[in-house]
Amino acid sequence: SHGIPRVDDLRILSGIIYVIKHGLQWKDAPREYGPHKTLYNRFIRWSRLGVFNKIFMELVEKQGDTEWLMIDATHLKAHRTAASLPKKGSFPLYRADKRRTELQTSRRL
Repeated sequence: SHGIPRVDDLRILSGIIYVIKHGLQWKDAPREYGPHKTLYNRFIRWSRLGVFNKIFMELVEKQGDTEWLMIDATHLKAHRTAASLPKKGSFPLYRADKRRTELQTSRRL
């Protein structure tokens, strides 16, 4: 749209798969797949549009009759704010030390 030719979708998809498969940061993607910012932007856009879910479902259908289907998502990294969620109280945590202190205090009264 700005006079820059669009990078081929297949080339971008190959780059996205390469980055994820090798655990790279987007900026470390080989140039042959296109600009790293384009790889990242299309990954985000296609994820939001459900493109990868559709691809997965097509692969599942082509697999045929299966009892279990699984995908390994261990390569996914938590967003940097995910580490702070317990601090904000989003996930209630049981703290044994705190509970013991409260119990000891109530017994003394």
